[in-house]
Amino acid sequence: MSHKYVDLGPEGELVYLYTYDENDQELKKAKQVLWGDWLRVDDNHDYSNVGPGWTAIIWAPNTTRDIYYIKTEFTTDTRPLEIIFLDVGQGDGAVLITPEDDENEKIIVIDAGEGGNMAAFLNGRFKAYRGFDFEAAVITHPDKDHYLGFKDIFADHDIGFNTVYHSGLVERPVNGTFEKLGGTVQDPQTGDHYLENLAIDKNDIEQHFSDASTFGRKQFPPIMHNALNNPKVKDFKMLSIDPNHSIQHNGRSYMPNFEPVAEREYHIEVLAPVVEYDANNKPRLKRISSNYGKTKNGHSVILRLHYGKYKVLFGGDLNVPAEKYLLQHYADLDSFPKKGNPNYATMLKEASLWFNSEIMKVCHHGSNKVTDEFMMVVNPACFVISSGDEEGHVHPRPDLLGRLGKFGRGKSPVILSTELQRSTREFEDQEHVEELQKKVDQLASTQNPSEAMINAIKDKIAHLGRTNVDVYGAIYLKTDGERLITAFKFEEQSDKKKWFYYEYTIDDDGELHLS
Repeated sequence: MSHKYVDLGPEGELVYLYTYDENDQELKKAKQVLWGDWLRVDDNHDYSNVGPGWTAIIWAPNTTRDIYYIKTEFTTDTRPLEIIFLDVGQGDGAVLITPEDDENEKIIVIDAGEGGNMAAFLNGRFKAYRGFDFEAAVITHPDKDHYLGFKDIFADHDIGFNTVYHSGLVERPVNGTFEKLGGTVQDPQTGDHYLENLAIDKNDIEQHFSDASTFGRKQFPPIMHNALNNPKVKDFKMLSIDPNHSIQHNGRSYMPNFEPVAEREYHIEVLAPVVEYDANNKPRLKRISSNYGKTKNGHSVILRLHYGKYKVLFGGDLNVPAEKYLLQHYADLDSFPKKGNPNYATMLKEASLWFNSEIMKVCHHGSNKVTDEFMMVVNPACFVISSGDEEGHVHPRPDLLGRLGKFGRGKSPVILSTELQRSTREFEDQEHVEELQKKVDQLASTQNPSEAMINAIKDKIAHLGRTNVDVYGAIYLKTDGERLITAFKFEEQSDKKKWFYYEYTIDDDGELHLS
């Protein structure tokens, strides 16, 4: 049975599926669909009722097999590259899906949040049509709101990854702070401190995380232990700009299997962590702050996706010292220059050649502990913030939102947030509460309650106990290299009014336009 994809409507025109009303003998709008949505075609359909110009679609082929119609002009044989910035609550979790068809597509999971949202999404999106054989998992750094969601994913032996990538900093099952990363060593010539005991390959992961009896209540070790014991997880590698950890091409570093090649229009650049070497040619990462968290976060894996005219930057949990370190590194400066210093303008110009992007996954969930200079060199037209409720960090910070608008590209930079795009119910359903109270009173006065009564009470309890989230705030990005959209679901639940999206185009002069 053949399939098609939903194409992007011209000039922002929304695309819908229609049903045929037998009584009125006409097509009626039923469901809004989004660019790239997969459609199963009814190859043997009789179009005598609807006429030419329509394609019949089998909706939910494994269950109800409903028939819908879509204008043939809004279908295509190709699909865009897709990134879903998942609503994982407080934390980061994104899924990148390449535009190839069927077994040729590659799926990368970049962080997985702290709870079960990522596992639920992967199960719902991929289990039915292609199974769980993914290209890579990327743990950008060992903070639990980035890695803990991988625990159950790695423990599921139906889910496989060709490679689990990490920053080289893994928290061993020991006490302390920097001790968990192998300790620090002071360079005798510069006086700077470095982390030298990096986890480079699978042998290092096996050395630190094979014996679960040493873990105690530590949270990171079980993640790697589960992955080690999953037969479908094939390898573990540090990912950095170093030639030993990435693919080099024209002086830049790329994620293995995603370097620039003629037959592929997209590639994924690696911009951090930055590996240095000691006098004995041993790789190391600089202690960019005496604060453990700032150093650990500051060496996040930073990726930049290139596809045609567009670039998307994944900013990890960078912070002020980390951004300054990266900016001066890419400008080849020994120190961070002050404003007014000729090197300041040079730094901004040189660093923009590496970091400038149309879309930016904002660093550290919208923390205000970032530099103006980094936002200036990235200069995106759209910011995506991954943050959650009920956390003590006030993410995204209100003052940070103002700075994003100030340093964004164009007259109206778009700021999207998984937290702000989420829809929750303000009040619980009072009618259900009242019905449940009546049934409980009725139950109390009944000596032999019927099974129907008991089941009705259970149903009401289950309804009241459901999640308070009506619409999760996932943000979808789709591009074919020429066009790009960022989309999210409306807070009201309606099949006919489901998606809101921004469309971007870049003209022949390189100017970006928002429509």
